[in-house]
Amino acid sequence: MGLSSRSAVAIHALTMLARWDDRSLASAEIAESLASNPVLVRRILGGLRDADLVASTEGRGGGWSLARAAREITLYDAYAAVEAGPVLSRHPHPPSAECEVGRNMQDLLEAEFRDAERAMEERLGRTTIADLARKVLACEREVALRNS
Repeated sequence: MGLSSRSAVAIHALTMLARWDDRSLASAEIAESLASNPVLVRRILGGLRDADLVASTEGRGGGWSLARAAREITLYDAYAAVEAGPVLSRHPHPPSAECEVGRNMQDLLEAEFRDAERAMEERLGRTTIADLARKVLACEREVALRNS
């Protein structure tokens, strides 16, 4: 299937929720930060809710919040919650068994792609939403210093 923008949207939304963890955020607020559509954001948040990464409350003062501490949610958790299938696309149909390349390519690529996907999972698993929220604040402090 290949990687979509769902992961980036999910990570962005989770980081916003971590940044303003003292209150719930409406999907429209998150969508505004993404310059996106609230319906798309709600779909992504629904996947995050299904994975027990966020919780929602309805009614006045309701919205979205983290279901657990930001330091306990990795980028891989967000990725796994909203992406389906492998990151790297495989052959859409079996290549020719009559060709020496075709006969061997699927198995060779499968091993390479599996290793690459494991490396990505491991790397994304090292960074938490809390790490990104801290980096956002650090970037904002740098901007404020430059502008003062």
